[in-house]
Amino acid sequence: MSVALDHLEKASVDELRSVQLERMKKTLQHAYNNSPVYKRKFDEAGVHPDDLKSLEDLSRFPFTTKSDLRDNYPFGMFAVPQEKIVRVHASSGTTGQPTVVGYTQQDIEIWSDVVARSLRASGLTSKDTVQVSYGYGLFTGGLGAHYGVERLGATVIPMSGGQTDRQAQLIHDFKPTGLMVTPSYCLNIIEALEQKFGTAKCSLKVGVFGAEPWTNELRREIENRMGIDALDIYGLSEVMGPGVAMECLESKDGPTIWEDHFYPEIINPDTGEVLPDGELGELVFTTITKEGMPVIRYRTRDLTRLLPGTARTMRRMDKIVGRSDDMMIIRGVNVFPSQIEEQILHIPELIANYQIQICKKGHMDTLHIRTEMRKDNSDFMASQLAQQLKAKIKTMVGISVSVEVLAEGSLPRSEGKAQRVVDARQSA
Repeated sequence: MSVALDHLEKASVDELRSVQLERMKKTLQHAYNNSPVYKRKFDEAGVHPDDLKSLEDLSRFPFTTKSDLRDNYPFGMFAVPQEKIVRVHASSGTTGQPTVVGYTQQDIEIWSDVVARSLRASGLTSKDTVQVSYGYGLFTGGLGAHYGVERLGATVIPMSGGQTDRQAQLIHDFKPTGLMVTPSYCLNIIEALEQKFGTAKCSLKVGVFGAEPWTNELRREIENRMGIDALDIYGLSEVMGPGVAMECLESKDGPTIWEDHFYPEIINPDTGEVLPDGELGELVFTTITKEGMPVIRYRTRDLTRLLPGTARTMRRMDKIVGRSDDMMIIRGVNVFPSQIEEQILHIPELIANYQIQICKKGHMDTLHIRTEMRKDNSDFMASQLAQQLKAKIKTMVGISVSVEVLAEGSLPRSEGKAQRVVDARQSA
């Protein structure tokens, strides 16, 4: 079914770049005039908003990092008076001080618009019903998705995360056509559906998955087991929340970045140099329509590349290969959890629930992989599957690891973002 696109989704590249430049100039001026943090950062770097004559001039401006947000906790990054902030969200703060973001009413409207646009790109319409199984609360996923579903005019089931059996029961009873959830938690919902009702007559047609990197192998697994289209939504709280970029149903070739609101760059993570489109590096975003807490050149730590637009004028981002801060260096080889997941999913007898333990063997770091085999495999196959996976990782990733294959259900299940990497070096 054809859908009416926003004008800028199909505008020429020249028109899009012109809009971006105009909005970026206003944003830099707004940040400089109203955020003491940005005034200080710009002054220290010797740049002024008037120095932006072209989009390429953005490279002269300083980066923003998670440390900036933590150092100015809780509300020091806001660029409007407190009475204009209508909502705050915050990250979980598992690795330190939480990062806090604030939104004006206009920010909430734009956020709702980009999530609705994202859902429309997934093929959903006002006639659909969407179960939102992202966590509600300070995490941006639940409420961000919720407001977008409502803006689309669809029916929302605000389930939130957890209560896996109830998730399956509501899918069976309420017959939603869309599901928004983390891909790792979707696997738990699939298991519950398979055990209770089967998935052959499942009402779902589209899954919109985000909040963590996932592989094309995991996409195929979810699609095959649920009979749905699995699409990638991208976002992060510091930039807005879910809906910064969205994969289009007709192309399924990586999320389209909504560039009329979020300007992307790819940089060399070591030098900060801007890289040309198509080269792998760290993704950086500048918000160009955000009032409450604009961010200038925010370093996401996500490693990907920018690709030309296909289903829309705007550029796409490739699958995230990992984060510069979750990269493990094992005997000189750079290893990302997604590379391990990819090899696990190449073996049909294994399921995509796994844990990577970083261990110390003498003076060397090593990896111990724990994963699960499907219920219909006998115990005696576990050692064969372990050897098979070990060989695949050695060949494809280039490191030797130890592997333990357990019975299905042995490893903990996440109810949100999965914790895949456990550093066992401290406890050893």
